[in-house]
Amino acid sequence: MKERFEVLDIFRGILASLVVFFHLSAFSNTPIINNNFVHNCDLFVDFFFVLSGFVIAYNYQNIDNLLKLRSFYKKRFLRLYPLHLVVFLAFVLIEISKHYVSGMVHVNKMVDGGDYFATSLSNIFLLNSVKLPGINDVSWNIASWSISAEMIAYLVFGLIIFSTNWNFISKFRKTIAVSIVFITVISLRLFTGGYSLMHSFDFGFCRGILGFFTGCVCFYTFDSLKLYLRTISKNMFTIAELVLVAGIVTLVFYGAIFKPYGYLFEGLFFITILTFSFEQGWLSTYLKKSKFLQSTGKYSYSIYMVHTLVLSLFNVLFIRILKFPPSAYLYLFIPNYILIYFIAKWTYRNIEMRFNQIPFKSKIQAD
Repeated sequence: MKERFEVLDIFRGILASLVVFFHLSAFSNTPIINNNFVHNCDLFVDFFFVLSGFVIAYNYQNIDNLLKLRSFYKKRFLRLYPLHLVVFLAFVLIEISKHYVSGMVHVNKMVDGGDYFATSLSNIFLLNSVKLPGINDVSWNIASWSISAEMIAYLVFGLIIFSTNWNFISKFRKTIAVSIVFITVISLRLFTGGYSLMHSFDFGFCRGILGFFTGCVCFYTFDSLKLYLRTISKNMFTIAELVLVAGIVTLVFYGAIFKPYGYLFEGLFFITILTFSFEQGWLSTYLKKSKFLQSTGKYSYSIYMVHTLVLSLFNVLFIRILKFPPSAYLYLFIPNYILIYFIAKWTYRNIEMRFNQIPFKSKIQAD
């Protein structure tokens, strides 16, 4: 039977919301948003990569012909691309509209790079996590670089599962996944001169591959140890869950110190996903009781994809037009997040699900 990773789905929603607050901090001036923890919540993008690798590896270990490989790529494309394209076109429409409103209200360029043609192509073809000539920053929907990195990770994963789907080779998949993790770490070191994972438009695809295959290794570990780990008492799981959450909060709070050592977060997210996949501790039980948290998990991809656009427009209305001070985000962050949540709910139902043809048995399995 397929597992139901409800708590991991809830984590996806919580962390997507924290990424919203991370980007909101660029507009606000209030301790509730502008603090060390929120300023480093961009690290949770790596949690998404690891979680995605875990879930995809769990669901796809039998791609044994070209038809299944094509189906895998088609499903993953239809899961991510339609909403990405819709939000990108919304940004384009807003850029065009700025010409008509610039005389009435000050507006910033949403496209930082300046080369509209190059950045448009990189976004349309989901190459905006690859270092390309003439592009020197994130552009349009700044969150979408991670979707590019995710799709590239899917491409590598699908080819590996397809090419190793023979009994005498498939046993080496664990070794291959571990090898890719180490090769990516070394490649990032060679390309960037360090071990930081804070790359997006340049080497974000390496960041995505590293996290994704760390998640694959996490799945293989789960699959190998699940019978043994299920014999551990719930009290031990409770202690582990609380310690891991405290560890994540601490390392993220001191992200300025630990970000240069990105592999620390990969390891911590690995252990966290492995532990919470069993849903045996008190914290797991408590999280599953919240209908709201379950909903944020369901809408997490939409929350992640629409939030930068909504944040920008909300800021123009309240700060630029209505002249609220940035400190007003002490309370404005609440209606801002509510607006994002309900827009995400709509896009989930009318865009995501319209193209999502994957008949998975649980929400997390639909990734």
